[in-house]
Amino acid sequence: MGNICGGASGQALDKDGKPLTKVTRTKGTPKAAAGGTPAAAIPPPATGEAAGGTQPQPAQATEVTPSAEGATAPAAAASVVPAAPSGDSGVKKLKVYIIFYSTLGHIEKLAREYKTALESVGDVEAHLFRVPETMTSEQLDAAFGAAPPPPPEDIPIIDVTQLPSADAFVFGFPTWFGMMAGQMKTFFDATGALWQAGALHGKPASIFTSAATQCGGHETTLLTSVTQLAHHGMIFVPTGYAAGAAMFGIQDAKGGSPWGASTIAGLDGSRQPSEVELEALRVQAKHFGAIAKKLAA
Repeated sequence: MGNICGGASGQALDKDGKPLTKVTRTKGTPKAAAGGTPAAAIPPPATGEAAGGTQPQPAQATEVTPSAEGATAPAAAASVVPAAPSGDSGVKKLKVYIIFYSTLGHIEKLAREYKTALESVGDVEAHLFRVPETMTSEQLDAAFGAAPPPPPEDIPIIDVTQLPSADAFVFGFPTWFGMMAGQMKTFFDATGALWQAGALHGKPASIFTSAATQCGGHETTLLTSVTQLAHHGMIFVPTGYAAGAAMFGIQDAKGGSPWGASTIAGLDGSRQPSEVELEALRVQAKHFGAIAKKLAA
């Protein structure tokens, strides 16, 4: 047998005298199979590979970097609300009929002022109407000593059949001997069919008046007129003392009461509504509008 212990160099030799190659094995590396290539020379399998197939790779987290202008997440479909058609707020307006009788023009002026203040509440649609005259020109001339001004052409005469279409009412009339004028009373007397049908039941109402003097029936006129509303089942909305200083001052003669606004016309009708009386009326209109909207909701 040949020397396998080594030559002069001390190199280990095989049986044929050829030097043996020393294989350095890293700890944990499997030994080469007999007669095969050392295990270190065999390339390791790719990650996830196994004998007989390929393992699915785990999903990799991707970092999203917003753009310079900022990324915007898509809005949820449920949060998209269709826009209302142009000019339509989608809110039903409260329809109020302001119905009045005016002999010398004082009640007409209060009615127009009431309409402006009432519509300032918002979502309120106010319409002015007047009741028919029941007295002849001769009778009016004898009653007031002069012919009253012509009725306003821009305000139509109301018909009782129109009343059910309103949501709320405002009635204005002068006081004659401590009660509403006969023209307005005749108008109410013509509503018998509506009373039988309950057509006005539950609808809110407000009232105002005028008188020749400070003690000429401001309160009694409005107080006695509430009976007309009660028989129809309407809801009377008084003003109380919501106008505050406009009601409490005693420096000047003025109209007004907790039942509703009023003005002093004077014996010849020459006095016009004062700013204090108009302010109390505006407060009443806004107060009534707010209450009527709540009742109609």
